[in-house]
Formats: sequence, C-alpha cells, structure tokens
Amino acid sequence: MAFREVRYLEKQKRKQRSGSYERERSAFADISLPSRFGIGCFSKEAYEFVDQLEKAGQSRWQILPLGPTGYGDSPYQSFSTFAGNPYFIDLEMLAEEGLLTETECTQADFGEKKEEIDYEKLYKQRFHVLKKAFVRFEKSKEKQEKDYENFVRTNRDWLEDYCLYMAIKDSLGGISWIEWSKELRDREEQALKCARLELAEEIRFYRFQQYEFDKQWKKLHRYANEHGIRIIGDIPIYVAFDSADTWANPELFQFDENNLPTGVAGCPPDGFSATGQLWGNPLYRWEYHKKTGYDWWMKRIAYSFQLYDAVRIDHFRGFDEYYAIPYGEKTAVNGTWMPGPGIEFFRTVEEKLGHLDIIAEDLGFLTDTVLNLLSDTGFPGMKVVQVAFDSREAANYLPHTYTQNCVVYTGTHDNTTTRDWYHTVSKECRDFAKEYLCKSALDEDQLAWDFIAMAMGSVADLCIIPLQDYLCLGAEARINTPSTLGGNWVWRMKKGQLDEALVRKIHKVTKLYGRLTEK
Repeated sequence: MAFREVRYLEKQKRKQRSGSYERERSAFADISLPSRFGIGCFSKEAYEFVDQLEKAGQSRWQILPLGPTGYGDSPYQSFSTFAGNPYFIDLEMLAEEGLLTETECTQADFGEKKEEIDYEKLYKQRFHVLKKAFVRFEKSKEKQEKDYENFVRTNRDWLEDYCLYMAIKDSLGGISWIEWSKELRDREEQALKCARLELAEEIRFYRFQQYEFDKQWKKLHRYANEHGIRIIGDIPIYVAFDSADTWANPELFQFDENNLPTGVAGCPPDGFSATGQLWGNPLYRWEYHKKTGYDWWMKRIAYSFQLYDAVRIDHFRGFDEYYAIPYGEKTAVNGTWMPGPGIEFFRTVEEKLGHLDIIAEDLGFLTDTVLNLLSDTGFPGMKVVQVAFDSREAANYLPHTYTQNCVVYTGTHDNTTTRDWYHTVSKECRDFAKEYLCKSALDEDQLAWDFIAMAMGSVADLCIIPLQDYLCLGAEARINTPSTLGGNWVWRMKKGQLDEALVRKIHKVTKLYGRLTEK
C-alpha cells in the first residue's frame, strides 16, 4: 500500500470516530507575553493566557521554537535543537522553591520597555540571577535529586554535549566552536576530559537550567492540555552552524576536512528579494542520514513530540529539494537546487514514530515535486491570507480556493501585521483586496478583522490568527523581517491588551463561523 493511501485511511478512521472534522480554531502567539522579567516566560501570565484562550473558545496555541538563542536572537538560530531557552524560566517559581529571594528576582534590570525585549540586558542579568538559584539548588538538591537524576539520565544523548559546549563557549568569551583550539574543535578525547574537569561547575549550571526549563515547561503544557488547549511547536529544518548539534555531530553535515561548511542554506532571488535569502545554516549530508535510518532526525522529532502536541515543520520544501549556496558567498544568487530525502524520510517517520500531527510549512514557490511530496505525506499545508493579494506571489492563497486539509493564517511571524500590510503593499494589492471583499474602501481599523473573517470562514480544518491581528496592531508589533538583523523578535504584548472585551469578541467570531465546540 502506498504511503499516501495509509495516511488517507488513517484520516478516514479519525473522521469516522469523531463523526465529522472539527473546524478547529487557534490563537497564534510566540513567547511574547507580559512578565516582570523582560521577556515572556513560564510565569503566571502564561497560565492566565491559557485561561484567556479557553474563554475565547480556542483549541490551539502555536509558538515559535523554544531553543536557546544566540547571535541575532532568532529562535531559528539556536545553540541546540534539543535544549530549552533559559530566558523562559520563571524566576517567581524558583523563588517559591526557595532558590531565589523576591529581592533577587526584582532588583535585576531587565529593561524599561514593557512592549519590547531588551536582549542585551537579559543576557547580562538573567544568568547572574539563575546562578544564585543554582548555588542554592546544589546545597539542597536532595529534595529533588530523584527527579533531577532521572532528567539527566533520560536526556543524556543531547544534554551532556550541550552543557559541555556551552561551558567551553563561555570560558572562551562566546566565540564559535570553529575558532576553538584544534583539540577542542575536533573533540579529541583528552581535551574533552580536561574541559569536563576544569568546567565541571559550569557544566552542572547548564544542566540545572535545562532541568528547570523542562520542569516548568511541562507544567505549563499540562495546564494547557487540561484546559483544552493543544500546543503547536516548531521544528526548524536547519540548525545553526554555531551550535552543539554541529560540534558534536559534524558527520551529519556537509563539512570539509576542517569542519567548515561546503555549502549553506537559503532561498533564491524572487519577487520579494533580488538577491535571495542567505540563511547561512549548514546543509545536511542526507546520504549519511539515510545510512543511519535517519536516526538523529528520529530522535529530534520524537523529542519534539514530548514537548508539543503537534509540530510545524519549517521549510518543508527542503525535504524535496534544498537550495545550496557555496560557502563564503555574500548573497543567495549563485545557489543550486539539490535533491532532498523525499518521501522515504517521512515513511521512516511513520514507521518508527507512528502517525504524528504535523503541519508542513509549504510557503513560497512550489514545484510539482514539492506538491506531490505534500500530497503523499497527507500533511496539511499552510495558507496565508495576506499573501493572497500580493501580485509577487505565484501561489494561490485566496480563501475560496482552499481544501479542508490545510491551515489558514492571516499572517505569520515572517509577515508584517495585517494593519501594517495595508500601508506596505501596492495600491494594486489593496484594490484587489477591496474587490475581493466587495467593499468600496478598506478601513485600516477594521482590516485585520476582515482578514480574520476570511480565514475563519474558509473550509480550512485549522485557523490560526496572530495575536497582533486580534489586537489590530501596526508595524510596531511585527515579529520578524526575514534576512535582516536588528529589531526582530522583540515585540511583547503589554499587560491588559488582551482584555475581557476582546476575549468575548474572539469567542463570538469563532462561534459565528462554526469553529467553536461547546463543552
């Protein structure tokens, strides 16, 4: 039986069990929630947000990757594909455990702006505070010793390499592993043994961070599930070059004899960028992965489903074909399309991990082979309402053309807000939207809700709305502008912005378009 037939039959079984497909609904948000500590974290505000999602009749919460961020603060350039970001650890919860005092929680300067994240201050302050908690944890570890040891043992495959990598990196002023001494760079056993001895305390500090992250995230995740909210995580297809993944497993990547990339990832020039997008991530040595039964990837996906209820796979096209740019190029102009692992990869996922709730990020220019791969997997793809009216976009994202098996968004983290879209697109695009909506004029104060109505009213099985659109915010609330540095990943929702009136309005529109399941 063909893979796509297996997927289809499984979907039919689910349909028979439920009677019909639930037209699900969701609020989209990253960890940009209000808190006292400079960034959204696993604090009481996150639990309150879950309560608000439930009251608003929502069923899903989509978040950005949770990994520790490095240069540029991008969650898609993480120091590890497995580790969690210590910025998200709730300091108040550590205080409740007796690991911090209230004064220690509040005296640190995490930045003055409530609507923006100050990553420089976070970096300088948070680890200093966490170190105090770690010292107390070391003295009283027997209270949690069984849980701690179980966490360390269960996650040993990635945890030890990550903690050692971060400890060495810190000891060398944060430089990339490619700049380390040859002995450490090439992981010579004697050099690693010496580093483990010399940096033992720092290694334990990083273990502690991951233990607390894991404990707090799982608690929040459980709370969300208990309140009817399933969490959609994100798997970036690529890893950062400066990461524990590449240092510990260079054989997985297209590196030369000096462990430098022979090619890097990106996207070719298109209507949005004359020079394309140069991401700079190392490319996979897919033939090697195939020989191992895609072992590293299976571990990565399995771990993701311990953290989340569903996942979005970023840049799904890369599994069909990937764009390889010679290392050292300044733009993405001179790249070449190369074959990816294709359907064999997803057959392996199915065989080893079973049926998983996966969303394929299939945005951008799609060839017939990519569309066939998506069809064969049975995964829902993505539709973006904003892009439907952009003449530079070849794909058809007009809501009346959707099939059920897709996920519709008004916009994503890589788009501007819908309110700002009004100001940034051409008159031709605005006129097309006006015509499609059967309106004599577009109202920027109402436009986000017009787009929300189009998304909600479509046949898409799942509808996800960025929180910024529910709030009708402008350019100030944009999360990311691709291929740019500075000013990205900083937006935060101010306390009180998502008020009871807005929660009721979201519930009302969700019910109006038949996406509400009464409990």
